[in-house]
Amino acid sequence: MTATSNRQSTLAGRLKQPGLISAPGVFDMVSARMADSMGFDALYMTGFGVVASHLGLPDAGLASYTEMVGRVQQIAQGTATPLIADGDTGYGGLLNVDFTVRGYEAAGAAAIQIEDQEFPKKCGHTPGRRVVPLEDAVRRIKVAAQARSSKDFLIVARTDARTSLGLDEALRRGEAFVKAGADVLFIESPESEAEMERIGRSFDVPLLANMVEGGRTPVLSRDELERLGFKLAIFPVSGLLAMAAALRAVYGEIRSSGSTAGWTGEFHDFAAFTRLMGFERIWAFERDNAEL
Repeated sequence: MTATSNRQSTLAGRLKQPGLISAPGVFDMVSARMADSMGFDALYMTGFGVVASHLGLPDAGLASYTEMVGRVQQIAQGTATPLIADGDTGYGGLLNVDFTVRGYEAAGAAAIQIEDQEFPKKCGHTPGRRVVPLEDAVRRIKVAAQARSSKDFLIVARTDARTSLGLDEALRRGEAFVKAGADVLFIESPESEAEMERIGRSFDVPLLANMVEGGRTPVLSRDELERLGFKLAIFPVSGLLAMAAALRAVYGEIRSSGSTAGWTGEFHDFAAFTRLMGFERIWAFERDNAEL
């Protein structure tokens, strides 16, 4: 069994077990290695975070398939935890969806998220999102389900219909996506706990909750999410926002005082960080080959 197939089967099996899966958002190799070292059941490669950190651009359909699949491969090869990867709309038409699913699976992801927005898409917690007709959205999920080489490579089907067309339409799309072959259902941007409760009552498949600090959906505790019927919770921008706050604070200190000598905030231990990045292997290699 390859590392990829092992991670796929691990995530598929974990979804059948009791308890909520909480997956932190990762967007570069520092965030990915940090999360990978902490014993999570899954990691979530956030499109928002990748586009922001890799390209310095908003999550508005500006990243290409090539850029995103490259980051999937980099993160998957550099970590051992099953990776759920944001595949946006599939980066084009149905042939693109087919190509994207095959590419993400080959790159080492354990699951791919495909959504029903028009191309180019926008972040799910920002205004101006529009979805494709239901029939077109269902075709995307059918193509995605047929394109994978392993049934353990999971299809996470997302609908953004709630914001523009209402919750009833979002639920209708969710039901159609399940019939089309989705393994996990993602109703984006419910706007209250009552709406989340209704989503939880409506489906028997694993449900994903998107916990965005400052977004449209209330951020709930693990116990609350489990009570409402959710199986998977992603935290796509938690690390990114925390990192931005830390950078602003320490850079502000440098700007105001000219140094970090008087800094009272927290730094990650430098020695521990070098180990996290794999320096110990470099040092061991150099010792072993010093006299060659």
